[in-house]
Formats: sequence, C-alpha cells, structure tokens
Amino acid sequence: MSRIRDNYENSLWNRLTRWVNGESDPFQGKMEMEPLREADYVGDSVYNPDRLNKEKIAQYLEDTRKNKEMRAFRVLYCMSSVALCLLLIAVLLLTVSYLPVLGDPNGPNNNEVSARYIEKGMEESGAVNMVTNMILSYRGFDTFGETCVLFIAATCVIILLRKNEEEIENTKETDWTYEPKPDAILQRMTLVLVPVIFLYGFYIILNGHLSPGGGFSGGATIGAGLILYVTTFGFHKTQRFFNEKIYDMVKVGALSMYSITMIYYFYTGANMLKNVIPLGTPGNIISSGMILPINIFVGLEVACTMYAFFALFRRGGM
Repeated sequence: MSRIRDNYENSLWNRLTRWVNGESDPFQGKMEMEPLREADYVGDSVYNPDRLNKEKIAQYLEDTRKNKEMRAFRVLYCMSSVALCLLLIAVLLLTVSYLPVLGDPNGPNNNEVSARYIEKGMEESGAVNMVTNMILSYRGFDTFGETCVLFIAATCVIILLRKNEEEIENTKETDWTYEPKPDAILQRMTLVLVPVIFLYGFYIILNGHLSPGGGFSGGATIGAGLILYVTTFGFHKTQRFFNEKIYDMVKVGALSMYSITMIYYFYTGANMLKNVIPLGTPGNIISSGMILPINIFVGLEVACTMYAFFALFRRGGM
C-alpha cells in the first residue's frame, strides 16, 4: 500500500492536478531570470537619458534615409492604397454600367411589384399612405432589420461609454460645468415647446398609415423633445419621468412586441395562412391591421435610441 501511495504522489496526474489547483508550481526554481544589469551609455548615443526626448526619438525612427525598411514599407503602403482605391472605383463603375437607364419603362424597377403596391396596397393592408404600406407591410422584413440595427447600435454605445454609479454621481455635481447656466426664458419656452413637440411626435406616429409620417419620423421628433428638455433642465429633473429603468422597459418592450408581430406575419405568410387581424376601414385612425401598432413600436425605439446617444456621449449614463 505504501508503494502505491508513493507512486501516486509522484505520478504525473497528481502533479498536474496540484498545478491546476494552484498548490504547486513545477517550474519554480527552473525558469528564474538573471537580474537585469544597468545599461552602459556611451557618448552621445540616442539612448542617453540626457538626450531622450520625443523629437530625437521621432527623428531617429522616421529617418527614411537611413531606415531602408521603413522607406520600403511606406512606398509599398502608398502603392497598395492607390491600387485598392482604383480597384474599388473600377468595381463601382462596372456595377453602375449594368444599371438600367433612369426612367426606362422596361427596367426591372418598373415591374409588377410596383404596380401591385399601387393597385392592391390599400385593399391588402388597409393603409391609405402608400409609403407606410410598402415599408411596414410588403417590406416589413427590411424595416424589422433596421429596427434591430438601432437596438444593437444603442447597446454597443452603452457598452463602450457607460459609466459606473460613482462616476455618474460625480458627474451630477458638475453637470452644468460645460453647459449654459439655467436661464428663465429658456426654461419657460422649453416648458411650452416640449409638450407641443411630444404631441406632434405622437400625432405623426398615430397617423403614419393615413398621412406622411410614421414611426421613424415621429420617434425622431419625440427624441428631439427629450434632448431639448434634458439640455435645459439637466438629467436630475429628466429622470423624474424618464430614467434608466423606464428606458430599458420601453426600448426592450417595443422591440419584443415588434418581434412577436413580425414573427406572426412571417409565419402566416410563409405557410399561406389567412391573416385573422382585421384591417378595419381605410381612412379611420383604427385601421390597417398591425401597421399602427408597428408604427408605435418603431417610434418608441427611435426616440429611445436618439436620447440614449445624446445622454451617453454627454454624461455616460441615462
């Protein structure tokens, strides 16, 4: 038994297990380096501490007359850049040469698809606005991708620029350091304009299927109103009605509901199933099936994204 125990203690598996658990270091005493000796500075060498400065280092490193490798690299770099630009220009010109002439009635852009949008759009979607009908109904997959891009962009900015709680608390004290001081005229005008801006933004969203407008333009209007309010009154007052928790709920909730809606449309369309959502009467505010809710989801997503970009680039938090 003692022999088996001795073999196990000296076995490779036991030594590996102890090394993984941090109990021993098999390289201890075998890989120590000799202490570095002080460098010998001779004469006027460029490495002399008395002459060590940025200008002389730059002059030594960028002297292409003596540094043949750097000179060859710069020549190769310039030639490669010019060649890549010429190749890109050639590919783009070749692609443009294959495009149909503008206004050609026989071009692929003037086919049965555009005629279907015009002739059957209102009947199939219930939307009076032909542009909204095309973007949110016939090309709903593209618009859903664009909304996901907005969500991903805002998430990336949050990851890169978000500050911790301590930094944000310190920023609150100096929030007005680089901003204009509170102005009574500006604050009174903001109190009058912001509700009107919000109301107009919601009007654009809710009437997007009836008149020019929709989720993107209405959301941009609401986002501009939020930016105006926070610029005038600061983040401490804005957080009373729009803080980080509300931002997360609105942004994630809007995209989730939009996703559920589009999944339903994708599933029914791919399987040739009948759409059970009523279209309503064209021209009424409650019509066009799910286009109206989609406009609301897109508008909330755009408004949150605009406000998040401004808040994060200025302060690092909501």
